[in-house]
Amino acid sequence: MANELTKREENMITIASGAELGDLIKPVIREIHLFDSFISGTTQLEDSSVLEKISEGDVLSLRREVNKFDDNAILLLNADGIKLGYVPEKDTLIFARLMDAGKLLKARITKITRKGSFMQIAVGIYLVDI
Repeated sequence: MANELTKREENMITIASGAELGDLIKPVIREIHLFDSFISGTTQLEDSSVLEKISEGDVLSLRREVNKFDDNAILLLNADGIKLGYVPEKDTLIFARLMDAGKLLKARITKITRKGSFMQIAVGIYLVDI
């Protein structure tokens, strides 16, 4: 019968035992768009060839850095953990506070514009909410 109720003996532990933790958490993860910015400091990279390997849509990680020029410095890293540059100093205060409080932030490349030998890389910054 199509509308018949059936009793199941499964519980959450049984259901969860056949799945990876990441598969269970993904449905409850939300990305909250906080701000649009760009990557600063790309002209100061030791190896700028890393910029040739990025694409729109790439997800970047953010990491705090002890930096004598900016107390709130935040690195932007590609998926391999290679430095692409920084969140601009004018935009770091709130993001640094969130990260220092244990919040997870990430960025996504939204646009890449070439201006001669310079690349302007726009990013959206997101709070990963679980």
